[in-house]
Amino acid sequence: MRKNRIFITFLGISLSLMLLSSQTLSPAEVKLSFDHFYNNAELTAALKALQKANPQFMKMVSLGKTHQGRDIWGVILNNPKTGPAEHKSGFYIDGNIHGNEIQGTEVALYAIWYLLKNYGKTDLATRLLDERAFYFIPTMNPDSRDYFVDKKEYYRTGFIPLDDDRDGVADEDSSEDLDGDGFITTMRKKDSNGRFKAHPDDPRILIPIRPGEKGEYTLLGSEGIDNDGDGRINEDELGGYDMNRNYGFNWQPHYVQYGAGPYPFAYPETKATRDFLLAHPNIMGGQNFHNSGGMILRGPGAKNMGEYPMGDRRIYDYIGRKGEKIIPGYRYLIVYSDLYTVFGGSIDFLYSVLGAYTFSNELDISPTFSFPVGGEAEDEEVDEEVQRIRNLAERLAEMEYHDLVLLGEHFADWKPYKHPLYGDVEIGGTKIYGSRVPPLFQLADTCHRNAAFCFYHADQMPRLEFDGMKVKKLEKDLFQIDVSVKNTRVTPTISAQAVQKKLHRADRLKVEGQNIKLVAAGRLFDKYRGITSKVKTRDNYIWIESGVPSFGRVEYRFLVEGKGNIKLIYDSLKGGYYTKSVTLK
Repeated sequence: MRKNRIFITFLGISLSLMLLSSQTLSPAEVKLSFDHFYNNAELTAALKALQKANPQFMKMVSLGKTHQGRDIWGVILNNPKTGPAEHKSGFYIDGNIHGNEIQGTEVALYAIWYLLKNYGKTDLATRLLDERAFYFIPTMNPDSRDYFVDKKEYYRTGFIPLDDDRDGVADEDSSEDLDGDGFITTMRKKDSNGRFKAHPDDPRILIPIRPGEKGEYTLLGSEGIDNDGDGRINEDELGGYDMNRNYGFNWQPHYVQYGAGPYPFAYPETKATRDFLLAHPNIMGGQNFHNSGGMILRGPGAKNMGEYPMGDRRIYDYIGRKGEKIIPGYRYLIVYSDLYTVFGGSIDFLYSVLGAYTFSNELDISPTFSFPVGGEAEDEEVDEEVQRIRNLAERLAEMEYHDLVLLGEHFADWKPYKHPLYGDVEIGGTKIYGSRVPPLFQLADTCHRNAAFCFYHADQMPRLEFDGMKVKKLEKDLFQIDVSVKNTRVTPTISAQAVQKKLHRADRLKVEGQNIKLVAAGRLFDKYRGITSKVKTRDNYIWIESGVPSFGRVEYRFLVEGKGNIKLIYDSLKGGYYTKSVTLK
């Protein structure tokens, strides 16, 4: 009896230690905060901590190196117990392709953290990790990101040297912090011939003069001096190209599309992203994160591409309009017609080459945004003078926001400075964190709502099930099997664009079993009268060229020779891999 008590005590201690050990590896113990911006080292440490705590779900891989030698991290989330990642619809998220558009990284990190933290706790997180595969590149531009976060320097580009001013030397004339306050702000000079004047209610704000008015100031751009003696300032900054104009679809050269680079995928960051995407052809949904303006954008990026097929527009509209409700104030728009033309952009590559429904969110709206109440319709023409008065009020509201909400932290008062080229100037204005990125007290909201939009989109990727299967014995070893495969989500297994352009393989419906032969097959158009259209069979499977439609189904009739246990397999490259077992007897 005493030995039994000792054994039970030992067993209890062992179980307690096992529980304690599992708790130390719990994702809940990976404490991440979303009230600050992560530099690349902090991001790397956070990702490694999440991977260590969740090795069963998360894989972190280096996709390559940037020009300055930083790793471009890719992350894959999948529950292998429910199947390999390639057998599931994949969802892709990237952020921070532009170095000054940093908060997309925090959104991506938040999405990873949230799914892992809530697996087994919420139905959505559990279902998504069980049924989907997720692919992330949290920051595509870690070089510029570190300049923004650590050095408070603002670059959109990557850092491969580029001779912008064509003087034979690259990157020799960048902006500089002349007044030594730790930030690069703006220079202005008093000038009676200038195009700006002080706001009548706040002289810190400059507004354009009206025709015939006398000017007071000229804006000179960012702080800087003429480093190369050519009479210009800041004309050859670091880098000078745009990686979101360097993708290999509808690409145009630099003289058409500024920043496009010498050829598609010319840069290590875009090449690494391309290879990551092509290595995972199961990706069916995608999300890019940029800033700013509060937009949920879809393509086309340029008018020359034409409109998307009607079937795909319906899918985009269904998800995009739901996004407007998930993220209040954001508007669902089209890139080329509602924003500007983009050649060689990521969003078009993902959709038009890979067949993945992809959005690009311009994160965060104006801090003084308010929902319109009454007034004119959004596209109604507004009187020029009325618009001018509104602009004055908006600029004043922004300044009040800086004073009363940001408490002056992100605005530098104008101070005199003796410039070697321009003489007496003033330096001041909005600091690097004062525009385009959310204030830290709002960052978590940006992260959660945009991650929630991604989760909604991912949950709306194809979800198939075998539905209403019927088996009828015709003679000794010949059976008629009616198969119905239903899609309970809005996204079809193959986009209309992919069907039209034959972007990837079709879906397959297959019969497997020992000594089983698929004799014939037909598309079942009327199951009540048994009307079919013959379909060509190949090695016990058929191709389903258009896949399973949005909220729809496909129905087929098979003639199968054999007996015993068989397996029906619906194999969709982007819609998942589903099986159903049947016994023929």
